[in-house]
Amino acid sequence: MEKLLINKEQSGQKIIVIAVTALNAIDSPGPGVAVIRAIRECPDFEVRIIGLSYESLEPGLYMHDIVDKSYQIPYPSSGTDVLLERLMHIHEIEHIDLIIPNFDAELFNFIKLRDKLREIGIHTFLPELTQFEARDKIKLYEFGKKHGLRMPKDKIIHQVKDLAVVADQLGYPIVVKGKFYDAIIANTFEQAQKAFYKIQAKWGLPIIVQEFISGTEINIAALGDGEGNAISVIPMRKLYITDKGKAWAGITLDDSSFIELARKFVEVTKWRGGCELEVVQTSDGMPYIMEVNPRFPAWIYLTAAAGQNQPAALVKMALGEKVEPFTDYEVGKIFIRYAWDLITDIHEFQKISGTGEL
Repeated sequence: MEKLLINKEQSGQKIIVIAVTALNAIDSPGPGVAVIRAIRECPDFEVRIIGLSYESLEPGLYMHDIVDKSYQIPYPSSGTDVLLERLMHIHEIEHIDLIIPNFDAELFNFIKLRDKLREIGIHTFLPELTQFEARDKIKLYEFGKKHGLRMPKDKIIHQVKDLAVVADQLGYPIVVKGKFYDAIIANTFEQAQKAFYKIQAKWGLPIIVQEFISGTEINIAALGDGEGNAISVIPMRKLYITDKGKAWAGITLDDSSFIELARKFVEVTKWRGGCELEVVQTSDGMPYIMEVNPRFPAWIYLTAAAGQNQPAALVKMALGEKVEPFTDYEVGKIFIRYAWDLITDIHEFQKISGTGEL
């Protein structure tokens, strides 16, 4: 694979063209804007950022200091053929070097297309399909048993009538979860039933019913090189949580047990790319992995601020650069998410809605 061009444009070297998805910087934000911010702050290369969106009101589309050009792409349900056709059209215009997808639901298609994209000159840095499927929420408990990782017990159900039996087995409270997103804690059968229908309407079947683990919520951002080595691990404790369970503020931690947990996950899976471990530490200090998100989290910019710029390191590895594992980061670094009104003109909305480009 060709070496990464890290000299700046004024030295006569090529600007790296990077396409990024998940530009929905809303109350339940996608990682895209944070990934771009981290990449732009890296002094080792110059970039042109291409935004890839599914909706016309994704805020990142209109952040022109963040995204240089935007294109709409088909929903993941459209399949790989339609996606590839659209990406080839964009590539003919933009000459993309690298695509970084950031939504769980789209990753399957991008992983399936990895080799075809590479043939036309587009790099990715994604897990293998077997890695991606092994950490799926539906298989998480069995995955944990296989590799000696603590994970809560769960049951997969397809009918609401199975809730009562599963709840009796696991004991209330239980956590009702969608196959892609959303998790609702239920203390009664009525609450669990309501959660089942709500999540089914949004994400379809099956539904995961999980044992509730009480404790402190910790999120760990990790970056694997695909050979079993963790290039970066940053644990973060949530300081403020929204009603959707999203971290709105958090602080980097100094805790070797979380770092070793993430390193073990990367080692046993040989994970390639970014991922997030959602962990609950019980009162007796035992960490349980509640979920493994197969992409960067929305708070990933904190890793750059703390001294381990995971998105920038991914860019280097994707384009052939050898990256040594980070060893230090700044403990006590806090992120606080905020909102502001981004003002744009109706013609921009009409352009992205009508032509699929902005």
